[in-house]
Amino acid sequence: MKAAIYPGKGQAIVIEDLPDPEPGAGEILIKVHRCGICGTDLSMTNGDAFDYGAGVQFGHEYAGKIIGLGKGVEGLKLGQKISVLPSGACGHCAGCDGGNHVMCRTGAGAMRGFAELARLPASLAIPLPDVLSMADGALIEPLAVSLYGVRQSGIRPGDAVLVLGGGTVALYAIYWARRMGAGRIVAMSRSERRKDLCLAMGADAFIRFGESEVGEVIEALGGSPDIVYEAVGSEGMMAKAIMHAKIYGKIISLGFCTHADPIMPALAAYKCVTMQFLVGYSMDEFIFIADQMDKGHVDPKALITNEIPLLDLPDMMAALRGSNTETKVHVLC
Repeated sequence: MKAAIYPGKGQAIVIEDLPDPEPGAGEILIKVHRCGICGTDLSMTNGDAFDYGAGVQFGHEYAGKIIGLGKGVEGLKLGQKISVLPSGACGHCAGCDGGNHVMCRTGAGAMRGFAELARLPASLAIPLPDVLSMADGALIEPLAVSLYGVRQSGIRPGDAVLVLGGGTVALYAIYWARRMGAGRIVAMSRSERRKDLCLAMGADAFIRFGESEVGEVIEALGGSPDIVYEAVGSEGMMAKAIMHAKIYGKIISLGFCTHADPIMPALAAYKCVTMQFLVGYSMDEFIFIADQMDKGHVDPKALITNEIPLLDLPDMMAALRGSNTETKVHVLC
């Protein structure tokens, strides 16, 4: 089979021929249909401190069809469409106690979606209802990231919400905040390139970063936001979130910034804001989305801007590191 390999130390992605995997006990083998390129894939292949490591397969937003069942696998069948929860969970560590699969450090994962075939623990397979397509299935993972963040924020009906960013996590944070009963929602980004998508996902207004942004947000929301979801992941964004948050407000960091991001604690303290840093999801998010994805106010597939063959992945990864017009790119494997 062909698979994408990251050589390490920021080197370009390569496509290699690997032996076809065989499912072991408790495992399944799937023919990967498609896998989304995530911002994490870009940041974790830059050669910085947070790095996938050398010589590894990667890809974690994927869906496929079961073509092999290992010994002892029950409840799944050949030909079944599935989405994949890519982080394994051992079930008995401190990370698993909180229900978040990404917090488990020892569970067998399945981050190998940029390949023609993938072997994974059967416990990480999420069967897709007939009404969902493979494109839907490959969006469940990024939808789960934002759903987990919005749920953990304790959002209440009527809350005023500010979302910083216009990427996938930000767009889906808007989507879930709207579905969970937020009052007014403002999306804020550097450029207006994704303004229409932000509004389609459920934002009431879109504001560009700028000198007058605080006043514009207050005017659009009718006051300062109860919750600020930071989904940019760049330096300066946490300070910006503090600047906008209301007294006793909440700031939820979903951007996964991998560099130092200085803030002035006194400014946060003077507002008594609560700051929470989140990554990952639980199995509950995946199951909920698979069951409810087709019942939302907008089609989440609106974010998909391009579909490319696996052999084009290295060039697309390079292109996404520069100026581009993509939102979510799916690799057809």
